[in-house]
Amino acid sequence: MANRPDREFSVFVVEDDEAVRKSFCALLNAHGFATVDCDSAESFLKQFDPEQKACMLLDVRLPGMSGLQLQAKLAEMGIGIPIVVVTAHGDIPIAVQVMRNGAIDFIEKPTEEGRLLEAIEMAGGLLANRPPSELPKKIIADRLAKLTDREQEVLRHMLEGKLNKEIAAELGISRRTIEVHRWRIREKMQVRGIADLIRMLG
Repeated sequence: MANRPDREFSVFVVEDDEAVRKSFCALLNAHGFATVDCDSAESFLKQFDPEQKACMLLDVRLPGMSGLQLQAKLAEMGIGIPIVVVTAHGDIPIAVQVMRNGAIDFIEKPTEEGRLLEAIEMAGGLLANRPPSELPKKIIADRLAKLTDREQEVLRHMLEGKLNKEIAAELGISRRTIEVHRWRIREKMQVRGIADLIRMLG
């Protein structure tokens, strides 16, 4: 079911948990976005018209076709819809893969409303042909130079989509220490999280 928009594009909410889907739709509707509610990738494919200006809020774990498979199918069909991925903590390696395949952001559940709205606004900017602003390489290099050797090591593992416990086991240090390193990396690189780092460092 689509709602009347104040904006020039629709948001397809592809999420199999009905309560979560309804809450995303209600939040977006309250901020003037038209939403189309889809409980599966298959439901999205039935309802989506490639001529339509739209973006997608996509859960990676879905019954039937997964979020990753849906993204691959859209790429195969030559459809470049901006995708914001919503993921549970344990799905981060998959979310990293989805980002590498071109999604514009991923947000962990439970979702912060402000972060979600910001990501959808960013998708709207892409639909309006406003490219996301890129930092000059020199600034990125200067920020990377501030990281210690250990922080650079942790960053490499983060970019591979590893969870804190996996990085801790590999480096032989505690999860708490990894959390501190991640916090310092975010501070020094001036990012909100791993999605921003992937966008910045490719």
